[in-house]
Amino acid sequence: MTALQDTEDASETDLAKHDEDDYVEIKEQMYQDKLASLKRQLQQLQEGTLQEYQKRMKKLDQQYKERLRNADLFLQLETEQVERNYIKEKKAAVKEFDDKKVELKENLIAELEEKKKMIENEKLTMELTGDSMEVKPIMTRKLRRRPNDPVPIPDKRRKPAPAQLNYLLTDEQIMEDLRTLNKLKSPKRPVSPSSPEHVPSAPMESPSQRYEARIEEGKLYYDKRWYHKSQAIYLESKDNTKISCVISSVGTNEIWVRKTSDSTKMRIYLGQLQRGAFVIRRRSAA
Repeated sequence: MTALQDTEDASETDLAKHDEDDYVEIKEQMYQDKLASLKRQLQQLQEGTLQEYQKRMKKLDQQYKERLRNADLFLQLETEQVERNYIKEKKAAVKEFDDKKVELKENLIAELEEKKKMIENEKLTMELTGDSMEVKPIMTRKLRRRPNDPVPIPDKRRKPAPAQLNYLLTDEQIMEDLRTLNKLKSPKRPVSPSSPEHVPSAPMESPSQRYEARIEEGKLYYDKRWYHKSQAIYLESKDNTKISCVISSVGTNEIWVRKTSDSTKMRIYLGQLQRGAFVIRRRSAA
């Protein structure tokens, strides 16, 4: 009985040892197979035929092409935007240049027109006062020379120098004085005290009346009100003329106004506003 049991134990031992050898052999075979597969994949990778490599390369290539396409689209959009901005800025520069050119021409024309009016007023004043710049020749009476009279010696006196005018007043002061002289020199019909037309006239506005007018920060302060560029106004003169205007610009010592009737421009000095030569009233823009 004991021998039989020992035989069975030996058989079981041999079987277990045989199974262990088979397991080791199978494990070795699996290792060799995996190693061979890795070597084969490495060889395919080096040759560029590995399926996984080709799949990933195809995906990378698609991403690369998509990125290049997006970059080209972005470049095209940016180029079009820059061209549009360039065209827009060019048109704005041309328009501004044309506007400045027209404004400069209008300002020069207005200045020349004003100087022309001043010269005409000066001429009219000299004609009214008799102060002509022409030097009239002196009329002399020549007598017949008697036979025994000595030959007259020609007069070598120095010829009189032509008259000259020196202007010591400003343009606006000259204009104001000319208007005053024209009013004083206008002909008046004499009226007798017994005539019914001899009625005391209404008191005239005092020439010494002054208005507060100044320019600060591009705005005009006149008669306790502020006026700015593009504001609609009424311009009244001493002869009760009322003109509808728009302030086109405000300078340092004057303002420019544009008539709404014919778009002509006028320059009004602060001195004229302060003396009341012109009066500014507000009006509705409509």
